[in-house]
Amino acid sequence: MPDEHICVECGAAFTVPDSVREKYPGWVPTRCRRCHAKSKGRKSPAAGSGTPKGPFGVEENLTVAEVLEKYTEGPTDGVFTDGSASPNPGPGGWGAVYVRDGEIVAEDWGHDPETTNNRMELTALIAGYDLVPEGVPTTVHTDSRLAVDTITKWAPTWAQQGWRRKSGPVQNLDLVRALYERAVARPEITLKWIKAHAGSRWNEYADALSTAYLRDQR
Repeated sequence: MPDEHICVECGAAFTVPDSVREKYPGWVPTRCRRCHAKSKGRKSPAAGSGTPKGPFGVEENLTVAEVLEKYTEGPTDGVFTDGSASPNPGPGGWGAVYVRDGEIVAEDWGHDPETTNNRMELTALIAGYDLVPEGVPTTVHTDSRLAVDTITKWAPTWAQQGWRRKSGPVQNLDLVRALYERAVARPEITLKWIKAHAGSRWNEYADALSTAYLRDQR
C-alpha cells in the first residue's frame, strides 16, 4: 500500500500511486493533487474534457448533476463542505451541502475574486454549520485536515490567550474565530475530516459547488 502523506497546503492526507513513485525515485510529495495543480496556476478543464496528467493530474470539474450521476458511495448523512482557490492565492469558491438519508436538505455556495484555499475552506465550514437547525446532532465533514486541527486542537488555546499565539498572529483570524464560536455554541455538531476525492458522493458534490463559479452551470 502506498505511503500516506499530509498536504502542506490543505492538510489533507493523500497517497501517490506506485507507478508514479517508481517514475520519480526519491521524490517526497508535499502537496496533494489539487493543491499541486493550484500552486502551478493550472485551471480546471471543462467538464468531461481531458485526462489526468503528471504526478497529480487535474480536477474533474464536474457539475453537481454529473457528480450525482457518477458517485454513489460514502456517508449519506451530515454536512459536507469544500473550498478552493486557483491559483492560490487568487479567485476561489466554497460550497456546503446538508443531507439526510441521501437527500439534500439545504446547500449554499459562493466565491471570492481574491482569496486563498484556506479561507475558502473555513468559509465553507461556517456556512455548513449555519445550514444545520439548532439542536440537531450532525457531523460536518471537511477534507481539510488543517481546518479540523485548527478548530479542535489549536483554537481553544488561542482563545484562552486572547487569540494570540507565541509564533505570531493567527492566520485568517476573522474566519477561525467565527468558526470556533460556532463550534463551541453547537456541541451537538461534530467536525470530522473526510478524505478528498476518494469517491464519496457528497464530498464530491461540495467540491462541485466550490468550483461552480468556474462554470456556466452548477
